[in-house]
Amino acid sequence: MVITGAGGQVGRFLAGEAALRGYEVHALTRRDCDITDAAAALHHVRTGDLVVNCAALTNVDDAESDPVGAHAINAVGPANLADACARVGARLVHLSTDYVFSGDRVDDPLHAGEAPRPYEIGDRTGPLSVYGRSKLDGELAVHAVLPDAHVVRTSWVYTGGGGTDFVAVMRRLASTDRVIDVVDDQTGSPTYAKDLVAALLQIAGGGVDAPVLHVTNAGSASRFEQARAVFEEVGADPDRVRPVGTAAVPRPARRPVFSALSMADSVRAGLTPLRPWREALAEAVAVPIQQ
Repeated sequence: MVITGAGGQVGRFLAGEAALRGYEVHALTRRDCDITDAAAALHHVRTGDLVVNCAALTNVDDAESDPVGAHAINAVGPANLADACARVGARLVHLSTDYVFSGDRVDDPLHAGEAPRPYEIGDRTGPLSVYGRSKLDGELAVHAVLPDAHVVRTSWVYTGGGGTDFVAVMRRLASTDRVIDVVDDQTGSPTYAKDLVAALLQIAGGGVDAPVLHVTNAGSASRFEQARAVFEEVGADPDRVRPVGTAAVPRPARRPVFSALSMADSVRAGLTPLRPWREALAEAVAVPIQQ
């Protein structure tokens, strides 16, 4: 298994778990393989390989000021990997995002007053940010070159044990006495990296037949609800988390107000459904914080 972007949270988790399961793992960081260089991508892919692309520019706000860089990493790079796989006869699994959707379900006049339903695979895309557009361009570029590739959309991924993901940050704040404001008008599907990796390994094993898959823990939550849940799980006072609107904490990039993903079509394609997000969170925060 060739893992590009192995320095990131999903790539690191995947490399470790794949090795435990007996895969021969080639874990490539950006220093090892810059996927924006077509020759570098081709150099690392061999006939019969399974390539899992975890490489991406994931800082949504930074992407707004660097659209060229975002497109290079999130669209050109995946296209290079797809081309390399097509040339030598290798398989490709490419990670994408819920931010390819606009979140406009909450404003749909045909369903006024109803709770928005999670996005299905075939729903219309409509990214709001440079990051989202670059990731959608990556999906399209991969399938233009390699129609049999698997594009895996996921949402709000965290490890929770360290680093800068949302859950890790909330854990650190929970250990203080601070009162924090968290937006309550952005809703998604919090996804534990461990569970996402289990799904990626199932896809790697074969038997899941769909060009696009949604992979998230079951259910949805606002950022405010997710933050309160973290505080509760670690024994901190959840009332120290206060709800605010997005307008109170302006950011360079627009986020969809609702981007929860449905795994229904993925399950029909053969993928095992993931457990509820709150159950996964409880396990994640039981892991000691890495310094």
